[in-house]
Amino acid sequence: MAATADLSAPNDLSDREREAVEALLYRLADDEFVIADRYTDWQVHAPTIESDIAIANIAQDELGHARLWYDLLEDFGYTEPDLIWERDPDTFRHSTLCELPFAEGDWADAIVRSYLYDEAEHLRLGALEGSSYPRIRDRIGKVTSEEDYHREHAENWLRRLAGGDEGRERVQDAVDRLFPHALALFEPVGEVEDDIDDLGLRTRTLEDMRAEWVETVTDTLTSIGIDVERPHVEDGQVAEEDLPEHVGRDGDHTDHWSTHFDEITNTYRELERHDATRLMEDPDDE
Repeated sequence: MAATADLSAPNDLSDREREAVEALLYRLADDEFVIADRYTDWQVHAPTIESDIAIANIAQDELGHARLWYDLLEDFGYTEPDLIWERDPDTFRHSTLCELPFAEGDWADAIVRSYLYDEAEHLRLGALEGSSYPRIRDRIGKVTSEEDYHREHAENWLRRLAGGDEGRERVQDAVDRLFPHALALFEPVGEVEDDIDDLGLRTRTLEDMRAEWVETVTDTLTSIGIDVERPHVEDGQVAEEDLPEHVGRDGDHTDHWSTHFDEITNTYRELERHDATRLMEDPDDE
């Protein structure tokens, strides 16, 4: 992709530029927010004290990353209730990989999900290091350093689990269940996708990143004895039969999402709040 000039400050963007920036930010923020909350399901339930602490730290990191991206959306006049607590759940743009409940009692599900997600996140963040939107580009360093730890944690556990017959079987079950939803991380969102690329908001296309992601995760999984069926791709698009019924990026979510969203926002609604304590301090104030 050709290099492009930096975009203007938030208030000086054209309608086309703002729409593209918002589409990209919602995708980044919603993924991190929803998967962070899912990770909290494992707190005090992970197989060891060390893994319990690790998954809690990862959840906290992901929540912090969501804060970084939601904060950039606040540049356009949105408030935290607008972006999370009072938002229509159908407007969330996270992949369905992030919202699925974990297979009950199965740590392999959490590890496979983390591995598939973090390998995709690694590529996505790399494509934002040269973003034409300085507000995005300036925040990549902090997110990348923490995501590198998440990837290492997930791959180490993945290899550990696959070291025995029973663990390998559980990993295989999790891959079979989650791989199609992980492909949804790279699903395009209409015509705005071309604008994201043409404006230089990222330096690699979804198609290009998906191809590398498939190669990377397939090589890793097959090396530990896991079977992976590569998706069929035609004209740059994954065949419909290789994708889940709901992909999330277009606002079409599984039935689990409405239940999950109700749980996330329950306290806010029960207390009849109309504002909210910020998830974290504004990074620009640090």
